[in-house]
Amino acid sequence: MSAFAVRVENLGKQYRIGARRERYRTFREALTNGVLSTFRLAWRSSKVPEAELFWALRDINFEIEKGDVVGIIGRNGAGKSTLLKILSNITDPTEGEARIYGSIGSLLEVGTGFHPELTGRENIFLNGAILGASRRDIRRKLDEIVEFAEVGRFLDTPAKHYSSGMYMRLAFSVAAHMDPEILVIDEVLAVGDADFQKKCLGKMEEVGREGRTVLFVSHSMPTVLRLCKRAMLLEAGRYVRAGTPSEVVSAYLQAGTGALGERIWADPTRAPGDSVAKLHAVRVKDRDGKVVDTIEIRQPVSIEMEWWNHTLDVRVAANLHFYNDQGTCLFVTAEFTNKEWKSRQRGVGLVRSVCKIPGNFLSEGRVIVRFAAVSSYNPTVVHALERDAVSFQVVDKSEGDGVRGPYANDWPGVIRPMLEWEIADD
Repeated sequence: MSAFAVRVENLGKQYRIGARRERYRTFREALTNGVLSTFRLAWRSSKVPEAELFWALRDINFEIEKGDVVGIIGRNGAGKSTLLKILSNITDPTEGEARIYGSIGSLLEVGTGFHPELTGRENIFLNGAILGASRRDIRRKLDEIVEFAEVGRFLDTPAKHYSSGMYMRLAFSVAAHMDPEILVIDEVLAVGDADFQKKCLGKMEEVGREGRTVLFVSHSMPTVLRLCKRAMLLEAGRYVRAGTPSEVVSAYLQAGTGALGERIWADPTRAPGDSVAKLHAVRVKDRDGKVVDTIEIRQPVSIEMEWWNHTLDVRVAANLHFYNDQGTCLFVTAEFTNKEWKSRQRGVGLVRSVCKIPGNFLSEGRVIVRFAAVSSYNPTVVHALERDAVSFQVVDKSEGDGVRGPYANDWPGVIRPMLEWEIADD
């Protein structure tokens, strides 16, 4: 009996980009196009290929032991979701192989495996059967699944009327409660609200404690550090390294956030956001208003944000999360706490906000800034999100006149504020 839950050897997945699949209404159309294709091949330049070959994954090798909880991290386009689809038998590899030892339950995309015309109840039985559970087992767990998913009122409603959040809650609940030996989760938890995300994370912790294997793709480094026993880093379709979560997360963040002191989205169609708000630019500025990616620890720094406000029906506020290179959240701030913001109404168009951070507040090291444009009525509703918006390095060049004073060794703490001390005589 294998001690491994997953073994992957020389795995690769190739896609064709730009290839066109012809559809014909009649045999005559198909025959005509076939003849024309022969002539097209003759006069087509070799410099203009019909389709580009793209390797989403290449030369992937790793092993996962039974009972491991593994976080798979990497930037967008690293191949994380493609890997999970191969492991879940949703798509086949182009080369190599992935061996799975045990039953597998997957939650990869919102609504995957759900039939829109079936009710929630019927979809539970359908998904349970896909995962290999008997009707008796599904019936025994039905109440538990429904209670966890919080869809009791809509259980006999067709799934086509469900919101994306309801889809996700029910799909996660089915996958987690069918007791698969291997649970594969892509980062679809971002669809749910904060309370349900907390429930999902708690359930994954429970699955891990039961000795089952969990593969979890996430962009949330604190979640990976909290949940996982091991982590794996992918980059541009290649396996980079595996190890403890702290080692791998540190390597991921220190390799660069893909952002420096300024990010501009010149094309609104490609900018983060929705019909309410679209991000335009985020900048790190020093006290003179210059864009920087390094700041001295005693100096103030500002984060300037510009975004397109598309409507007056929803009041949108800037929200910033600050992280260090270990993925630890240093602090969170939102502009709706400002008295001036409460009394002013923004118009439609390009708007600007500035967050000012005093000197002698941040600690040494890299600071990564996450931007979100949230609804002031319900801050859990996010209209625009950029996880790695900008980053900057905080350096300590002070010689005895900073927070550390004459102390030369590392100064612990996620922030380093200079506080006021009163020296008492007695």
